[in-house]
Amino acid sequence: MAAGKNVLLGILAIILGLIVIAFPLISVFTFSVLAGMGVLILGIWFLVQAFSVWESSKGISIVYLILGIIAIIAGIGLVGNILALSFLASFILYLAGFFLFMSGVITLFAGEGGSAKGVGVLGIIIGIMYLILGFYAWDPFYLALLIGIWLIISGVFEIIKPKKEVSTDPVE
Repeated sequence: MAAGKNVLLGILAIILGLIVIAFPLISVFTFSVLAGMGVLILGIWFLVQAFSVWESSKGISIVYLILGIIAIIAGIGLVGNILALSFLASFILYLAGFFLFMSGVITLFAGEGGSAKGVGVLGIIIGIMYLILGFYAWDPFYLALLIGIWLIISGVFEIIKPKKEVSTDPVE
């Protein structure tokens, strides 16, 4: 049964990836609406938490209140705003790329042995790739393309993923 779920999830991911690539602006718009609504709901939850913990901890309540206000503003700003979503996606890719690149440089120079050097070089290469992807994520068409490709690759890996063996040994 689990193997059937893997194939079904894989096929679904591939279909969604193709839809995102075929209709890039509609896909990114839909994603921005969903992301914005999610952040908006999270902001409302933070406000509820702020008032519920006010009696026990004023400091935590103020933190929840600030987070709630920021999340509500960000959520409203994201709903249907393709450029804001593209900016955030690009910023996150730049940030991750920078950290991966720096981690790779540190590992390359501080690591001992061939495997550490290899991990360092790999970190540098992947960091550079993230920085390049961040550049392309500024454009909503490329952002949709990146999301679509990721969905298709995830779907393929889901289909070819080996099924887990179920142990019948009661000792394990």
